[in-house]
Amino acid sequence: MRPDEFAIRITGLSKRYEVYDSPRDRLKQFILPRFQNTPKQYFRDFWAVYDASFDVKKGETVGIIGRNGSGKSTILKMICGTVSPTNGEIRVNGRVAALLELGAGFNPEYTGRENAYLQGVVLGLSKDEIDSRMSDIIEFAEIGGFIDQPVKAYSSGMTIRLAFAVIAHVNADILIIDEALAVGDVFFQQKCMRFLNDFRANRGTILFVSHDSAAVLSLCDRAILLAAGSLIFNGDTRPAIKRFLEDIYSDPSRQPSRDTVVTRSVESEVKAIYDGKHVFQGAMNQKTEYIVSEFRENADHFGNGAATITDAGFFEENYQKIYEVKGEQTVNFFIRANVYDLVTSPAFGFMIKNKLGEYVFAEGTDIHFRKDDLVFSAGDVATAIFTFTMPHLACGTYTINVAFAEGQGDVHIQHSWLHDAIQLDVTSSRLKQGYC
Repeated sequence: MRPDEFAIRITGLSKRYEVYDSPRDRLKQFILPRFQNTPKQYFRDFWAVYDASFDVKKGETVGIIGRNGSGKSTILKMICGTVSPTNGEIRVNGRVAALLELGAGFNPEYTGRENAYLQGVVLGLSKDEIDSRMSDIIEFAEIGGFIDQPVKAYSSGMTIRLAFAVIAHVNADILIIDEALAVGDVFFQQKCMRFLNDFRANRGTILFVSHDSAAVLSLCDRAILLAAGSLIFNGDTRPAIKRFLEDIYSDPSRQPSRDTVVTRSVESEVKAIYDGKHVFQGAMNQKTEYIVSEFRENADHFGNGAATITDAGFFEENYQKIYEVKGEQTVNFFIRANVYDLVTSPAFGFMIKNKLGEYVFAEGTDIHFRKDDLVFSAGDVATAIFTFTMPHLACGTYTINVAFAEGQGDVHIQHSWLHDAIQLDVTSSRLKQGYC
């Protein structure tokens, strides 16, 4: 890549922190080594980022993903210059505007207007330039008279509105966004996404950190996945998101025994009934028609292996699979798994995704059965049955993820997750996006 083609170039970037077990050790490290022939170290090394290298081309939108503590924010801070690297080189070609921690760089005692001026100057604007853009910044932020109140009186949503409004009006070449959009309300989030799409269309460069896989898929040209400070994937967004989900939901410490003798073949049935008829009352006569593919047992998958999903699909009352369903039709959808080890608090779930990987419909058994103390044992064949009203979706191709986990809420272990296990083709719909 020629030097004029890249916006950011990272080479061998590392950041080390000293971790002390107590304040006493910090004091020892400050005083004692200078008096020791062989200086002793009273801290532990923690590498927040280790030997990361990547380029970002001009006009490219790159997502940086990974679980908490993987090094995402540290890399962004080093690019912005607020944190110094321990090793490596950072080269930036263009003006950078960054939205990092909530309200980072704001003085809580200053008013919103004063902070906007301060941020504008830090980002390289003159006072006259800020004056000419202040009305646009205030209009974008939508905080009204609070612009002249101290920022310490702002809610988190107001703070992020003002911070984003400033970086949206400094004519930056590179935008760096670190998870900040999750704070604002849905209308402001949509406003920000429209701005980012316009910025992309005008060949601006974006580094985007988010846990929202749908936002990364729809916004980013490619994605970088970090784990424990190391770069483990750099490429297309879809495989990056799959690796990200695997990293989040897998727990290497839980490796069930495969030597368990299967002595029973008990089918444990979990039923989840959802009545959604009222949602579609008064709908037009034209039905949404779906063609359903066969379950793909060899679909991309991950999990810890205490259970394996063996089948899923729609079926009629006589338990015969069906391959055509319609919008507003009450349908039965099942997921079946073979259980190889003791599983407490089991939970099934499925997610319907559009071609961008965005979830358009999802449901799970977790919240509905938390009080039932369900347990599956080695040898069980566990089946979840969902009964619900099929929604209307626009013409196009959709896929269904299926999953079997253990635990409640976000504190759970994925034992079997299949990406795109079933394909749905909408052949007729009253929602005419795409071709029917």
